[in-house]
Amino acid sequence: MKLKYLSLFILFFLIIKFPSWSGSQHRNPSSAIYHELLKLRETQRVLYIAAHPDDENTRLIAYLGNHTHAEVGYLSLTRGDGGQNLIGKELGVELGMIRTQELLKAREIDGGQQFFSRAIDFGYSKNPDETLNNWDKDKLLADVVWVIRKFQPDIIINRFNTTPGVTHGHHTTSAILSLEAFRDAADPQMFPEQLDKVKPWQTKRVFWNAYNWRAPYQPEEGKLYHAYETGEYDDLLGVTYAQIAADSRTMHKSQGFGSTAPYGGAVDFIELVDGEAFEDSPFEGVPSRWNEVANGQAIKSALDQAVNQFDFVDLTNNIPQFLAVKQLIDELDPSAKWIKEKQESIDQLIQELLGLKIAFTAAQEEAYLGEKVEGTLVVNNPSTVDIQVLDFTVLGKDYAFQKHLKENAVLRNSVPLAFHTHMPVSQPYWIEHPPQNNLYDVKEQEKIGKPFNDPTVSGSLRFQLEGEEFSVKVPLVYKYNDPVDGEVVQPFVLLPPVQVSVDHDQVYVLSDNPSEFTVKVSFGTQILPGDLRLEGIPQTAYKVMEATVHEAQKEKTYLVSVNGDTEVGKTVVTAQYVTDEGSIYEEGVKHINYKHIPALTYFPKANFDLIKLDLKTTVQNIGYIPGAGDDVPEVLRNLGYAVTMLENGSLDVARLKQYSTVIIGIRAFNVNQQVVDQFDQLMQYVEDGGNLIVQYNTTASLKTDELGPYPFEITRKRVAVEDAPVEVDYEAHPALRGPNAITKKDFEGWIQERGLYFTDNWDEHYVTPLSMHDPGESASEGSLLLANYGKGTYTYSGISWFRLLPAGVPGAIKLFVNLIEQDHE
Repeated sequence: MKLKYLSLFILFFLIIKFPSWSGSQHRNPSSAIYHELLKLRETQRVLYIAAHPDDENTRLIAYLGNHTHAEVGYLSLTRGDGGQNLIGKELGVELGMIRTQELLKAREIDGGQQFFSRAIDFGYSKNPDETLNNWDKDKLLADVVWVIRKFQPDIIINRFNTTPGVTHGHHTTSAILSLEAFRDAADPQMFPEQLDKVKPWQTKRVFWNAYNWRAPYQPEEGKLYHAYETGEYDDLLGVTYAQIAADSRTMHKSQGFGSTAPYGGAVDFIELVDGEAFEDSPFEGVPSRWNEVANGQAIKSALDQAVNQFDFVDLTNNIPQFLAVKQLIDELDPSAKWIKEKQESIDQLIQELLGLKIAFTAAQEEAYLGEKVEGTLVVNNPSTVDIQVLDFTVLGKDYAFQKHLKENAVLRNSVPLAFHTHMPVSQPYWIEHPPQNNLYDVKEQEKIGKPFNDPTVSGSLRFQLEGEEFSVKVPLVYKYNDPVDGEVVQPFVLLPPVQVSVDHDQVYVLSDNPSEFTVKVSFGTQILPGDLRLEGIPQTAYKVMEATVHEAQKEKTYLVSVNGDTEVGKTVVTAQYVTDEGSIYEEGVKHINYKHIPALTYFPKANFDLIKLDLKTTVQNIGYIPGAGDDVPEVLRNLGYAVTMLENGSLDVARLKQYSTVIIGIRAFNVNQQVVDQFDQLMQYVEDGGNLIVQYNTTASLKTDELGPYPFEITRKRVAVEDAPVEVDYEAHPALRGPNAITKKDFEGWIQERGLYFTDNWDEHYVTPLSMHDPGESASEGSLLLANYGKGTYTYSGISWFRLLPAGVPGAIKLFVNLIEQDHE
């Protein structure tokens, strides 16, 4: 029974917050509507602040939002772009998009709002000084102040404290910025450019969501704190706040944070760090916002009456009381965010009383600018209470209806849509412009803090109920029936009229041998005359070998050859299609699809890395055993190796011996039970003469301690600074000398970090030719272990090959190739 109520509760939030995204025909249970009415009556507001997706305490957010009925927002400084991905290969911007949507799904479940600053997650940082060397502190502080002024919280809760060195530097920085912003948000002299859109705001108190790792928190004597019983059971929702929190946290699937709620009670502590002292409640001295508006007492009385007289059996009996509340709230000035939210909430609740369903759908998921698409508007009123649908407005056109609906009547109307070429495409707003100094470049102040774009196309539906007018925004969506999943609803996407894509992210010119690749140009409505151009290298460096026009597919395909007339190292090249009229198109399209989040589409520049190296390789067949997912196999194929993915079937020696080198992907010993079960076969492969390369694993959820032919330990040691000094013992192992000579220069231009989860306490059979360290720390030699075993060779490395190789870092590529080639010199 509890699970049934939970599913209804989750569905309720999906429909309340995104009404046209749910195609469900379920009517929300009266207990969920009553629960939201209680939240409408409350005006307390809480801002929770941390650094990354998955940092937030979902249990406390669930408790405050659903027990206290406060409006809770979570400000994550970053979108988690620098993290790792357990469910796929996406990293960087793409991972940030996934984790953004995972956070939005988490907030749908626990009832919170979501905000972001412009900070780009650049990977692990050991202290706030290092963090703020990468981030522009003033700009980030402005973002936090902006969110505080706009959201107007009564209290702020920080996930982390300001003590450096005890956690991730991003974490500590979030607390430092929060405390500064607590003061600055109230000061009109700070960031005055914001004040034409928001007012200064003084939050009452700032707390730390106190905790001890792996042990219950013990309040310190002399500290002022408050305890919340976050393990309680909610009778209205039929679930504990811990269960809501577990379901919310489980949405962080790319981080592998599936959660099971504990049984019994739980307590969360918040410790005062700034602001006024209190005796009983963190909200002590915070007046109801209804007291601050002209008709606030009348609104409170109307809300009390709606609560006290709520009819759980016949929901339409509540409509007169709810309409009385609406009339009073609609008299208020909606410029304050909290008032606008209350106006939207009462309107939505009345629609829920009716069971009103509104959908605006397209027969296709995406369209090009310049294309015409047929849309369909559907309005269904299952209740016995009459409504009058007045009109629908979309893309500047009005459709008048004046149609009465009740008793399950349906209005269905075709809506032709023409997407003009001046309309914006569906590009996530924070990547519209190139980033600057580890911050996204967001030009419009109002967009800062927003979790994601508004729907690409929305219409406005007006209807009347007992003389009261409602205006409902209805986004255009694509809806279809899947034979397994049933009804699926996805966002509608607008594409640029011309798309350019390159079939390789990296193009290699090795030993001055020309390299060929393909560029495809796709057109929306018609093929536009024009030519291909490569921006970033001289025209003498490339030649268009062949151009093929596919009229039916509206495509042009170019075969391009690049030669050695380029600089040694990595050059970023952009493929551009230049029309005869002079228009330049240089964006492609990429789709990201996972079932737990909406489909994602974005338009990256048609860039590729042109990498010129004097690189010695041999013809090899490589077997690649996947772990948590990475793009290393594709890089190796671009280098000329034949790579076979060993995803299915046994890993016995008979199969492995077909490959001169076998590479094990990242975190395989965390996620791939087969490498653990057949570890003896992998070691036999090495002993018989094979070359085995094992990439990093994490200490958490490690399935075995046996990772190599001789013992070693994995630790949490890492080198987070990408240009940290590296000492090389060239005499320790041949792989550092050839077949490609490694020099100090090869450790330049690395990205995000040197490596992570380095080894320690290794057996004497291993050699460790690299030594590196972050500033102010002692050196670690555990980034690269090499050993001979029987007739073969074994490598274990915590170096971040999964980032470095797809990013085309020349020195890292050379070193990895040497690891592959070490028994082929």
